[in-house]
Amino acid sequence: MNKTVAFKDLGVRDYQSTWDYQENIFQDTLNVKIRNRRENLDLKTPNHLLFVEHPHVYTLGKSGDMGNLLLNKEELAARKIDFYKVNRGGDITYHGPGQIVGYPILDLDNFFTDIHKYLRYLEEMVILTLSEYGINGERSKGETGVWLDVGTPFARKICALGVRASRWVTMHGFALNVNADLNYFDNMIPCGIRDKAVTSMHVELGRKSISLIEVKEKLLKHFQELFEADLVKQKTKD
Repeated sequence: MNKTVAFKDLGVRDYQSTWDYQENIFQDTLNVKIRNRRENLDLKTPNHLLFVEHPHVYTLGKSGDMGNLLLNKEELAARKIDFYKVNRGGDITYHGPGQIVGYPILDLDNFFTDIHKYLRYLEEMVILTLSEYGINGERSKGETGVWLDVGTPFARKICALGVRASRWVTMHGFALNVNADLNYFDNMIPCGIRDKAVTSMHVELGRKSISLIEVKEKLLKHFQELFEADLVKQKTKD
């Protein structure tokens, strides 16, 4: 099993080009698996982890409800917000400045073939990172992602999850609100869940902003420990 994970921080990058980039890696990995099966080979399949910060965009999962987006096309255009229907699970999600979006493109055959365990590990990575800032992140039964004050009237989501998997190869991933402008969440029903608030790390800590670089390093540390991965940082050339 190949537990080496190539990591790239793409910086600020628009959603469409990042999605295309993901798809290319995803398909290349699938092609290796298909060739292994057809030709009885044992070629190593690669693993990747991408971090990115998107300009303002709403994305709707394949089972999502358009009614959960509260803006029409004209309003989106006027506010310079992009919108995409995407091939991940989940409902509607917002991405924007001040948010760390992570896209693990892993062959789970290299780790464990359990998609539920995979989602719980991504949540745990975020929960452990939040704990380093004194924020008590939790899971909410029946709802993916990471939440605060679960089971109270003040429950609020700080990290969303939505993934796609085929032949145990994953794509899409998580979005952690670090310095996010929460006003953009008012234009949607987050993840299609009514009466649940959204928050951001800087709000919880009462700070103007938090170092994204620092949070990224903590996420990477916990990712590496949980997945027992050998993380190799790569420079971004494209």
